[in-house]
Parts: sequence; C-alpha cells; structure tokens
Amino acid sequence: MDHQRPPRDGAAARPRRGRYRLRRPPDPEGRPDRPWPVGRGPMSEHATTALEASLPVPRRKVWAWAMWDWGTQPLNTVIITFVFSVYITSKAFGPENTTSIALSVSNAVGGLIVALIAPVLGQASDRSGNTVRNLRWQTWAIAALAACLFFVAPAPAYLWLGLGILAAASIVGEIANVNYYSLLDDVATKRDVGRVSGFGWGMGYLGGIVALMALYFGFIQPEVGLFGVTDAGGMDIRVSMLFCAVWIALFTIPTFVALRDKPKQAAPRVGVVASYRLLFASLRRLWGTSRNTVRFLIASALFRDGLAGVFAFGAVLAATTFGFSAGQVIIFGAVANVVAGVSTIAFGYLDDRIGPKRVIMISLVALCVFGVGVFALHDRGQIVFWTLGLAMCAFVGPAQSASRSFLARLIPEGRSGEIFGLYATTGRAISFLSPALFGLAIFLGSLATGSDNTQYFGILGIVVVLIAGLVMMLRVSDPAADETL
Repeated sequence: MDHQRPPRDGAAARPRRGRYRLRRPPDPEGRPDRPWPVGRGPMSEHATTALEASLPVPRRKVWAWAMWDWGTQPLNTVIITFVFSVYITSKAFGPENTTSIALSVSNAVGGLIVALIAPVLGQASDRSGNTVRNLRWQTWAIAALAACLFFVAPAPAYLWLGLGILAAASIVGEIANVNYYSLLDDVATKRDVGRVSGFGWGMGYLGGIVALMALYFGFIQPEVGLFGVTDAGGMDIRVSMLFCAVWIALFTIPTFVALRDKPKQAAPRVGVVASYRLLFASLRRLWGTSRNTVRFLIASALFRDGLAGVFAFGAVLAATTFGFSAGQVIIFGAVANVVAGVSTIAFGYLDDRIGPKRVIMISLVALCVFGVGVFALHDRGQIVFWTLGLAMCAFVGPAQSASRSFLARLIPEGRSGEIFGLYATTGRAISFLSPALFGLAIFLGSLATGSDNTQYFGILGIVVVLIAGLVMMLRVSDPAADETL
C-alpha cells in the first residue's frame, strides 16, 4: 500500500508547485490591477493555468463544444472560401483583377476592426462571466448575416454590398472565436488539450464537407435544383446562403444546451478607454512575466495571417488561374475538407506527444514548399492544384489547431477571454499583410507580364507571410516540452 506521511504537528503540508493558485499579496494602496511582482505573475512558472485546474470532462460535453465548429463551418468553408468568395469575384461583378483586389481590401478592413475590438470584448466576457451567452448571440448574428447575402445579385452594383456583408460576417465570426476558444479549458485538461482542439477543428472540416455536398447536389449542380432553384440571377448561390443561415442556427443548438456559464461574481464594468488601459497593462505584465508568450503571440499573428490567406484566396486561385468551374470548386472543397479534417484530428494526437510547436513548424515548412510549387507549376493544368492544393489543406488545420492548444497550455485561470482576445488582436493587428501582399503580388505580376489574369502571383505574397511566421516561431519555447515558461 502507498502510505503518505502526515504533516508534523503545527506544520502545514507543503503544496506541490503548479497545483494551487497563487493569491496576490495585499496592496497597501488597495489597487486591484497593480502589477505582480517579477516571477510571481499570473503567467509565470508558479501560476496555475486554467488547464491544470481543469477536471476530466464528460465526452458529451466535448462533443457539444465541437458541434459549434461543425455548426458554424459554413461561414468559413461555404461563404468565405469555396462558394460566395468565388461568386463575388466572378466576371459578373467586374474584371477579375478588380474584384480580387476589392476582396483583399475588404478583408484587410475587417481585420483592422477585429484588432480594435477583440481584446475589449474578451475582457468583457471574463469580467461578466457571460462567455456562453455572448457566444450564443454572436452565433445568431452570423446566421443573420449569412441570410443577408441572399440579396447580393450578380451585378457590379452589388459588389461592395456583398463584400461589406462578407466583412461583417467575418468580423463577428472572429469575435465569436474568442469566446469559443476561451471555453477550451472547460472541456479539456492539460493532458488531452491537443486531441480536444484537433477534434474540434476536425469536426468543423467534416461539417464543411456535408454542407458543401448538400449545396452542390441540392442547388448548384442540377439545372433545376430543390424548390425549382436555377442559376438564373445567381439564385443557386443566393439560396445556398439561406441554407447556410439555417445550418448555423440549427447545428449550434447542442453547444448552448450542454454548456453553461460558470457561476461567477461579476467584476465592475469598465468603459472602452479603461478597457484599453487594462489591455496595455496586461501586455506589460505579460512581457515582464512570460516573454515566451509574447513571442508566440507575434509569431502566431504572422503565420495565422498566412493561413487565413490560404483559406481566403485558395478557391479564387482555383477558379481564376486553374479554370475550375463553380461545381469543381465545391467538389475540391469537399475533398479538401476530408483531407484537412482527418489530418487535423490525427495531428491532434501528435500534438500531445511531440508538442504543439513541432506540429506548427512541420506544417509551416510544408505549406511554404507547396505554395511555391503552386506558383511555379501554375501553367501545368488543374492536376497541379488538385495535388499541391490538397497537400496544403493537409497542413493548414493542424497548424491552426496546434496554435490554439499552444496558447491554451499557458493561460491562467480566469483569463481565457482576455488572453484569447489578445490572440485575436495580435492575429488581426497585422491581418492586412496577407490580403495586401496578395493584391500587391497580383499587381506586380500584371506589370511584369502585361496580363490581366495574374492571380497566381498572389500565392507568393501569402508564402512570404508564412515564412516570416516560421522564422519568428524558431525563438518560441514549447510549453509541452518545457514546463517552466
């Protein structure tokens, strides 16, 4: 039997490091937000992280959490990547280079807005304890914006209306992700966070497959689809947006049935200016207590912007450079989601074994190599995009999932919304890079070649961003390999 010696009389049992939360020493001036002593801060090696404090979670709760990824996936797969973005950049809305550059501009503006408001909203969720409630109304807003895309008719006059609604949906989606990510420590522990994160991403990709196939066979591929829908006036695409709205509202119900906000004494509300003061104070504390976390936020801002560029412009390249029809783009998207879903779930297990940093590094190197291959071989036909494009899809999801699990391993109790708000902010603070470099590369390509169709140059702009993130990531320590960050 395993006998444990009781503590001596008058002596308290000494707690093991990392198992208990530190209490902030009293401040003589009563300042609730004063800096922590160096080495004693909430991101220091002595602090208890949210994952360390987590207890084992029932599988049904993990499934319910992952259903939000499944339910909201049409925003990313159908609207942002494979269907609506191809529709809004088609010749019906203007010259191809013009519409592609307009898409990059709207993405950059949307990213700037997210950078400005994400940390404030993340702090608000932490202070109020209403993370699930906020996620619920943000999800409903995404569904409503998806439905509004029905009104974007195929004519140049509707270009900026469509791009404006698309940007708004993307903004709300990013803010919703802050709250969704912050719930990760409610459904995972330090031992299985990689698997749970990968499972959520994988469920999203698999949901994208089902949604794409339903739209393809229900509305887009048949000459006369369900309810008599045809492609006249872009009605097949526009009705598909209504389908996405219903899908989002319906399949996220399990998340809001199973997950509840934890009882918590709400902190006093603060204004916008005070929120930014707290944000900068948080950054200063973070720099003083865990510079590794700051380095990771910078590195991930770069490579996640590159990953977003792959998603945002991949289908546009398929259609404009490789001559994919709308139906072929959807079929490619379905196959891509199978590849991405399976690889992300598999890499989730690898994340827990070798650490998230190695998963990220492997993925970024592969993406850079395959991205250059797409540019170099763009004139070899559709087989190039089928092979290299699918190869890229196999590494985008693992990099995203490992990035989320990397940060989750570092976040202390009670600060998930704030830190994931910083995660969204740093990611969006430079989110203009991929769209800007994509558009700039297209423009330079047109000057160099004299052609009006140089979208394939855009992939080089995205690769530049991925390489920058890869270089920065070399300086980041892996929390799974080194527990004293």
